[in-house]
Amino acid sequence: MEAAVTLTSFGAGIVGVFIVLGLVGSLLLNWLWFRPKTSETCLRQQGFKGNSYRLLMGDAAELGKASQEAKCRPISIDDDIVPRILPYHCRTIKKYGNDSFIWVGPSPFVNITNPDQIKEVLNKMYDFQKPTYSPLAKYLLCGLPMHEGEKWVKHRKIINPAFHAEKLKLMLPAFYQCCEEMINKWKAQLSERDSCELDVWPSIHSLTGDVISRTAFGSSYEDGKKIFQLQVEQAELTAKVITSFYIPGMRFIGTKRNRRMKEIEDEIQGLVRGIINSREKGKNAGEAPRDDLLGMLLESNYKEIQQHGNNKNCGMTIADIIEECKIFYFAGQETTSLLINWTLVLLSRFPHWQQRAREEVMQVFGTKKPDYDGLNRLKVVPMILYEVLRLYPPAPLLTRYLPKETKLGNLTLPAGTRIWVPVIMVHHDRELWGNDAKEFNPERFSEGVVKATNGQVSFFPFSWGPRICIGQNYAMMEAKMALSLILQNFSFELSPSYAHAPYMVLTLVPQFGTHIILHKL
Repeated sequence: MEAAVTLTSFGAGIVGVFIVLGLVGSLLLNWLWFRPKTSETCLRQQGFKGNSYRLLMGDAAELGKASQEAKCRPISIDDDIVPRILPYHCRTIKKYGNDSFIWVGPSPFVNITNPDQIKEVLNKMYDFQKPTYSPLAKYLLCGLPMHEGEKWVKHRKIINPAFHAEKLKLMLPAFYQCCEEMINKWKAQLSERDSCELDVWPSIHSLTGDVISRTAFGSSYEDGKKIFQLQVEQAELTAKVITSFYIPGMRFIGTKRNRRMKEIEDEIQGLVRGIINSREKGKNAGEAPRDDLLGMLLESNYKEIQQHGNNKNCGMTIADIIEECKIFYFAGQETTSLLINWTLVLLSRFPHWQQRAREEVMQVFGTKKPDYDGLNRLKVVPMILYEVLRLYPPAPLLTRYLPKETKLGNLTLPAGTRIWVPVIMVHHDRELWGNDAKEFNPERFSEGVVKATNGQVSFFPFSWGPRICIGQNYAMMEAKMALSLILQNFSFELSPSYAHAPYMVLTLVPQFGTHIILHKL
């Protein structure tokens, strides 16, 4: 009798295992085959074209190969940069047209280049959401840019005051101090000579890291520099994670890369938490709030909590604040360094625009320190910066995710579809910008962005809509300060050793540096 019961229980257990395995297999089959094929049918019925879905990888291998081939060698300074930055996109659009899709694993990525559709995608943030990344990538890609729903609304409200115009004015001395230190280092390189060759990219990258360290952490500047160095390494590792096919659970495997990313995350967490704890102790001891970004963030968060009493859902936790500090570093440092870098490249290539900018700077400031009001009076310099952002947007590609079936104009896109908005392609589109779309012509912004774009969403280097970059005015003010000081002290041209090789990892960086020849004025 007991043996019969045991056999019955054993049989039931076996049946249970097979049921579980069947369910897992069914879910996998749906994820890897049925859902992609259903999505493909839906997209083709609405006029989209692309390769047929191939099990598991889709077009991922070809996409990766195209990117590797594109960055094998530099291009001519006069060449179109888009095929080097988005090679597989260019091939796909050339083969199938603008209404096309690409497979990355079992997910279709739909290209959206129409300004009206882009406006809808970037405006309807609850329908077109930020994509989810590997948990490892979230060590770097975190904070406000990645939040959704009520959490995004709450964080945006708390962070906004730190980027108001009057707060930026308080940061100007830090901008100037860091830029002046870089200028002095360049002068030391010149020494007794009238000119010298210099790779300015490391200097500019360090400059913007120094600026964000000072403006974010003030007197804790040295800790800030350490965080910056760690974030640079984390960005390189994150790029490798994002460009490789993600398999759930991979983060738990103790690879060298996984271990290092966790070590960096723990060290950054400890540094930022230590600075915050120090601020909290100072506040309890009666110290006034600091005027750096962290101080403003803590004060804004404190007021939010005070306003809503003991509501546990109001305000940000210490973990939230640490995430926002981390994204200050990555977004703030990368955007501005790239803007300054590509501006120097283009002004080296077009010396008449360099001279026009220098004449304006000298007219407004002479040889004096640039001030807030003067920077806001500049006209030619912002025109140049906008044109650089058009030709070399820091983030050449925006991605969105559809958690449910969603209407886009007269289209109905299936749940699980991802959207690619190729910013750089839109910025270079001759139908939107004219026959000189790929040429450097700052004059197109002489009457402002709205006039240049005819009111269309065809220029969005800082994204667009409710999720537009909160730090865009910070980046522009820092770039104007740096460029003004450089123009006051040097003229510059591209070195014969300069290799033109813009390429995209997470942002649009110079693959082989930026070698220019500096001349004393």
